[in-house]
Amino acid sequence: MKTIDEIREKLGEDASYYLDHVSKKIPKKRLKIPGPESVDTFIDSDRNPQVLKSLASLYNHGNLGGTGYLNILPIDQGIEHSAAFSFYKNQDYFDPENILKLAIEAGCNGVATTFGALGLHARRYAHKIPFVVKINHNELLTYPNKYDQILYGSVKEAWNLGATAIGATIYFGSEESNRQIQEIALAFEEAHQLGLATILWCYTRNNAFKIENEDYHSAADLTGQANHLGVTIKADIIKQKLPETNFGFKNINFGKFNDEMYESLTTEHPIDLCRLQVANCYMGKIGLINSGGGSKGESDIKEALRTAIINKRAGGSGLIMGRKAFQRPLKEGIEILRSVQDVYLTPEITVA
Repeated sequence: MKTIDEIREKLGEDASYYLDHVSKKIPKKRLKIPGPESVDTFIDSDRNPQVLKSLASLYNHGNLGGTGYLNILPIDQGIEHSAAFSFYKNQDYFDPENILKLAIEAGCNGVATTFGALGLHARRYAHKIPFVVKINHNELLTYPNKYDQILYGSVKEAWNLGATAIGATIYFGSEESNRQIQEIALAFEEAHQLGLATILWCYTRNNAFKIENEDYHSAADLTGQANHLGVTIKADIIKQKLPETNFGFKNINFGKFNDEMYESLTTEHPIDLCRLQVANCYMGKIGLINSGGGSKGESDIKEALRTAIINKRAGGSGLIMGRKAFQRPLKEGIEILRSVQDVYLTPEITVA
């Protein structure tokens, strides 16, 4: 396990910027901070005891078990980004059993992947690691490409696989978002009836969110609002990309906004931008897990540590990271996942 000194060394001259920052716009006293009692947040909810049992299974598994933090391995890029493009760097992952082996050996809380991958190996592994079945995906073979999430199976099918949770994506802001919201809201209702937890990938998609050289798909205000819509349809955990900018509503000039809103809620510091995402998850009562992003090579461990620190210090509940781990040899993939886990296990790294 890495010590705080080792983590500071990896961050280099950026260490103080990320580790010593204090968030003042939305103070941490307003947040529900992740901890061993995180599942107790749902005791007064409408989730039935089987859902709480499923959430506890996810939160209590792996190296982060019992901490209130999550490190989930997601590998559905074979559909979302095409299999050849996703797996040419490491051909092992054309074989889905290696997805499960990586998650288990790295001590992840769970593994999120497709009906086909989990269905082929459910009998051997469903009792060894919590399954998150991703029930919808983009479809990449239509020409020209379109961006729509469609169902690839049913909630009942995921339940029959022994799943602990279902995962789904909504492209908020897209032409198809109304249908997706209604479709996934019904899927989440059925999942809760069957005792499954629900995880929502809250992504934004609209060509108008790009203005000249500025891309607001990862703006804190837009992604924060996507999170707020996600918790509205009863996602138990929200997955979101780390915010990289802000002022999406203002600079695109749509929705509801004013300058005072931005001034009172956040600064340009990445921890404060992520804090706005957490606030939109009912002040942290619904856990926010940020994505790890793509693999860039030698800088991956530093980038993974940075993302984990931003998420943890913002009040988030963990990382869901795939490409930085599976697009490299098994040993290196395990190392990078455990480096992320070290951030959440290091007591000196606190909520800002």
